[in-house]
Amino acid sequence: MASITIALSKGRIFDDTAPLLKAAGVVALDDPETSRKLILATNRDNVRLIIVRASDVPTYVQYGAADMGIAGKDVLLEHGGSGLYQPLDLHIARCRMMVAVRDDFDYESAVRRGARLRVATKYLHTAREHFAEKGMHVDLIKLYGSMELAPLVGLAEAIVDLVSSGNTLKANHLKAVEEIMPISARLIINQAALKLKRTTIQPMLDAFSAAIAQCEETTAQP
Repeated sequence: MASITIALSKGRIFDDTAPLLKAAGVVALDDPETSRKLILATNRDNVRLIIVRASDVPTYVQYGAADMGIAGKDVLLEHGGSGLYQPLDLHIARCRMMVAVRDDFDYESAVRRGARLRVATKYLHTAREHFAEKGMHVDLIKLYGSMELAPLVGLAEAIVDLVSSGNTLKANHLKAVEEIMPISARLIINQAALKLKRTTIQPMLDAFSAAIAQCEETTAQP
């Protein structure tokens, strides 16, 4: 049976993915949160997990260093998705891509006036497309973290970032003013691997699909 390498990132996506992997008969032998290993063996001799930065998952899969991976839609949009088959929305790691500003900033008025805004984000491609569709002229400022700080110190009037509960925005006196899109994690597969290793990959894909359907059915029950 062909060997399979699955690229994952630490944190929420790994935690949410573990039950899906278990449904496919794959269990990591080490906890990535406590282990320093970047390559994790599993209970199956032909399946291993590699731990990479979330933004690097599509690259590892695109170039065949990993056969499969799990990445957020936000990451895939910035990457472009070239060379990747995206068969499943896993309905995990859900959040929203939002535009947010300071509590005292009148965003709607600025939009009506056609004001040119500075927007801080690490999602340059998504932000550029969103504001272009609205016909807004913006100056995008690339940041890698602590987006909420930008409007507070005058670096930008707005930010584009992922929002889950909104508690971090509230704690920093910011407000969400526009939803760009809902975000969730996707299963991605290297196109060549899907052809060459289909007999190994397809059963895992089917198990993921069944686990998602069961979870959705359970959630929908009163």
